[in-house]
Amino acid sequence: MAIPDFQSMMLPLLEAIAEGAEHSNSAAYDLVAKRMNVAAEDLQLMHSGGEQTVFYNRVAWGKTYLKKGGLLKSPKRGTIQITESGQQVLKNKPPKINLRFLKQIGGADCLKPARTTEAIPAEESITESSAATPEDLIEAGYQSLRDELIVEIIEQVKRCSSQFFERLVVKLLVAMGYGGSLEDAAQVLGRSGDGGIDGTIKEDKLGLDVICIQAKRWEGTVGRPVVQAFAGSMEGFRARKGVLITTATFSKEAEDYITRIERKIVLVDGQRMAELMIAHNVGVTVMQTYEIKRIDSDFFAEEE
Repeated sequence: MAIPDFQSMMLPLLEAIAEGAEHSNSAAYDLVAKRMNVAAEDLQLMHSGGEQTVFYNRVAWGKTYLKKGGLLKSPKRGTIQITESGQQVLKNKPPKINLRFLKQIGGADCLKPARTTEAIPAEESITESSAATPEDLIEAGYQSLRDELIVEIIEQVKRCSSQFFERLVVKLLVAMGYGGSLEDAAQVLGRSGDGGIDGTIKEDKLGLDVICIQAKRWEGTVGRPVVQAFAGSMEGFRARKGVLITTATFSKEAEDYITRIERKIVLVDGQRMAELMIAHNVGVTVMQTYEIKRIDSDFFAEEE
């Protein structure tokens, strides 16, 4: 089951604490998860930032707008409680509670953010029909930019020479921790191929094992015969591990083949290559960095 949007969380959250008792945020969120039958694996799904789960984030935003609408309150730090207005709303058994509903019962101004100056623009990121939290919108924008970057990287690499591509592979593997130094890696990769082997590289800085490399710019799909020839050529190096990296894609037969042989071969297609380049800052540069900050509750805690 997909995690519902934050507006779908509002009614279940209100119903979960309908008896009027004060609940901790975590306890209330657990009740919502049970009420909505959210699968355990979905509860573990993290936002790209890795500090908050998608479920927690969406319930938290549902709570925020229920408080803005006067249906919830926070008696003390880290707790929530239904208000009299909230209990009255539940008595009427609404089919759903969303931003449109909250505006109808609280007026158009109840959901507007507090402002200290007229220069601050109106809140446009979340609308009545929106199913996305601000974090969802940020993540979607990030993913869109990343997808475009992946396509651009692949196209750029295809326009480069085969010699440049081999040097790129060296830099990428070294950035990932293979091959010792860049000089060591460059000495063994990019030599004349030996039956499908472009070179070898150390698995680590101590050279405890050797990895065979094939780095080719292909168009279309790389099939099983190419992968099979690469596996056979590894025997001449007594290598048990290999990496075949390409700008193209691999056929299903090629992917199935490497699961049925004793040697460990990793197939890196153009998509995966670009993702690794982004992850290890090879051929890319940081254009802009944004910090998303949240309140530090411990800072405001007072000893009783």
